[in-house]
Amino acid sequence: MHFYGAQPQYDLTYSDVFLIPSRSDVGSRLNVSLGSGDGTGMTTPLVASNMNAVTGPRLAASIARRGGLGVLPQDLGADETAEAIAWVKAQDAVWDAPFRASAGATVAEALRLAPPVAGFGVAVVADAASASALDDRLDLSGDVLGVIELQRLARMPHDATLGDLLHEAAPAIDAAAVGGARELFDLLVERELEFAAVVRDGRIVGSISRNGALRSTIYEPAIDGSGRLRVAAAVGANARAGDRARDLVDAGADVLVVDTAHGHQGATLRALEAVRGQDLGVPIVAGNVVSASGVRDLAAAGAHILKVGVGPGAMCTTRMMTAVGRPQFSAVLECVETADAVGAHVWADGGVRYPRDVALALAAGASGVMIGSWFAGTVEAPGEVRDDGDGRWYKESFGMASTRAVEQRFSRLDAYEYARKLLFAEGISSSRILIDPLRPSLEDLIDMITTGVRSSCTYAGASNLREFRDRARVGIQSAAGYEEGKALPVSW
Repeated sequence: MHFYGAQPQYDLTYSDVFLIPSRSDVGSRLNVSLGSGDGTGMTTPLVASNMNAVTGPRLAASIARRGGLGVLPQDLGADETAEAIAWVKAQDAVWDAPFRASAGATVAEALRLAPPVAGFGVAVVADAASASALDDRLDLSGDVLGVIELQRLARMPHDATLGDLLHEAAPAIDAAAVGGARELFDLLVERELEFAAVVRDGRIVGSISRNGALRSTIYEPAIDGSGRLRVAAAVGANARAGDRARDLVDAGADVLVVDTAHGHQGATLRALEAVRGQDLGVPIVAGNVVSASGVRDLAAAGAHILKVGVGPGAMCTTRMMTAVGRPQFSAVLECVETADAVGAHVWADGGVRYPRDVALALAAGASGVMIGSWFAGTVEAPGEVRDDGDGRWYKESFGMASTRAVEQRFSRLDAYEYARKLLFAEGISSSRILIDPLRPSLEDLIDMITTGVRSSCTYAGASNLREFRDRARVGIQSAAGYEEGKALPVSW
């Protein structure tokens, strides 16, 4: 990447810069490879942040199915994390796992699991727990009576029970009858189905939509050597980091993320050294940093990938509370240059609001872009679906330094220590993230983001991310220039 024209005189955010097109011989944007090349196995350079309100097992499986990587939060207990990793590893790389509810659950209870949108199903199980227990790690054991597409529940009375609505259950497709995603798509078209249950040996094992099958012909899943979906897990910068890391890899984690808000500190370096000392054979990510010296020190301690970003996140109040941080584009640019020199990579963490921002982070040399709040308002994200009273669905998100996150993280401490932690909590404790009715799922957002990034590469004449970084020409713009690029929200 190089600047077009004048060099910057101050640090830059994503909004301060733009890409200039170059001659291109790249044909279709589908010919662009988005592989990260950083050892994580990502074929799409998107990482779901290790925030409690963002990445649970369902979202981790969904993003891996489309080539990205989800990072399970460090706040999960050891057993819960192991169960979550096992759940992700058990999921298919093509079809989805429907939500699960008992036959006696009402429509209203089922709609707390997910909104009534196309492409998602709820498995009606005779002996399941109540649908009000939101637990994505439940499998399809028991007597599965059928799978109902959630959008069909929109026109049903909220007090109706799912068992009484089994006449609405989707038709089934036998997994043994199709050889791949294209054959599955063709079969759905042939049978004039937009959604179907998937059965194997007479047992329901998942669900598939026509769009889901189509996406599986376009995206290459991020899978391990055994063909299972990849998943990452976070480790706190504490005295137990080495043991926690070993337990996570034993459970099946493919990538470890040593995570704290201020990564350039002794505790993080010691935790990294402890994790490296376990010799676990998986990539180690560490952060957060925003400077060359932070990259050098963390890489020397054992990090293969540096997480870059302090303060740009939508839920983050660090800059306003402490004045600490750095405009994200400049932070990524400097950290990438240093990471190159020490044989490491960079994940740009936070600050992306549009696909353009993801493209700019990749143009600056990041091998992956972490996304938090943008993914929180999706069907696959953890948490209950709520109605704001005006018919709009939302989920709650919150910052990881907020009172709500601190309550979850330290609830097992004694009363005095717990009170001390709460006293110094900061950040946004609760924010409504609306579920976009036009793009309600994580996969809808991935489609939008990768479409933009692929097009950015074709404008630069790049067939992969390495070429994109080499060929990208970046200019600096005024606030008016940024506004000029936005589509008008109203007609002429």
